[in-house]
Amino acid sequence: MPSPNEITPQQLARLVGTPDAPVLVDLRIDEDFDADPHLLPAAFRHAFTDLDNLAPRLMGKRAILYCQKGRKISQGAMTLLRAKGIDAEALEGGQFAWRDATLPMVDASALADLGTTRTRWVTRHRPKIDRIACPWLIRRFVDSQAEFLFVPPQDVELVAEKFGVIPFDIEGVRFSHRDDLCSFDTMLAEFGLKSDPLETLATVIRAADTNRHDLAPEAAGLLAFSVGLSRMYRDDHAQLDAGMALYDALYRWARDARDEGHDWPSASPSPSVKK
Repeated sequence: MPSPNEITPQQLARLVGTPDAPVLVDLRIDEDFDADPHLLPAAFRHAFTDLDNLAPRLMGKRAILYCQKGRKISQGAMTLLRAKGIDAEALEGGQFAWRDATLPMVDASALADLGTTRTRWVTRHRPKIDRIACPWLIRRFVDSQAEFLFVPPQDVELVAEKFGVIPFDIEGVRFSHRDDLCSFDTMLAEFGLKSDPLETLATVIRAADTNRHDLAPEAAGLLAFSVGLSRMYRDDHAQLDAGMALYDALYRWARDARDEGHDWPSASPSPSVKK
């Protein structure tokens, strides 16, 4: 009999990548993790034996816990955290069920040198397309607590070195353009993220960012909105906050509404009746 506080992989998949995504906690033991070192999007690892230190991080939030099979570790941790007043649920079937449903996962080896909590990134100031799209991807699928710095182009690598942060979208660094691909494409590849909506989004971003609008008709619109946002905000962090909503909308379009069109008038009016 399923627990009343479980969520299925399909139900969770509808939340992942959206602003309503819950906090995801990987409770697998080291042996199970090493056998399949992939994380659910934006999940972080935590020892199930240390729930007292996990509880404050989850207070006031919805949390989904998962272990390998969704049984004893997930169920035990869930009920202990719920007893502390935390809105915790278990992933039905655990990491195995998510993996077997071929849902997106993050290659944990790509995160090994980025730190385990709250990654920090730096790029050129005055962002428009790639430098907003990449932070969106990181916060929605890799590290929901990631922080971003925007500095003059000539200072990006210096700031990265002095502050120990990760540079992106500049020449000669790991997370940047490669041949005809843009930094968003590179991040998808580096983190092992694969899904049709993300690939669709990547094509639109690449088309807009590299001025190849023949790749996707939506590119012209993305460019227009991105340039418009850059004129609306002097503060890059305020622009990033606004841009997150733009890419949330694009992701939902790519996931759910690519076939939807719009016509006017939507229906012909009924002819008037002469009396």
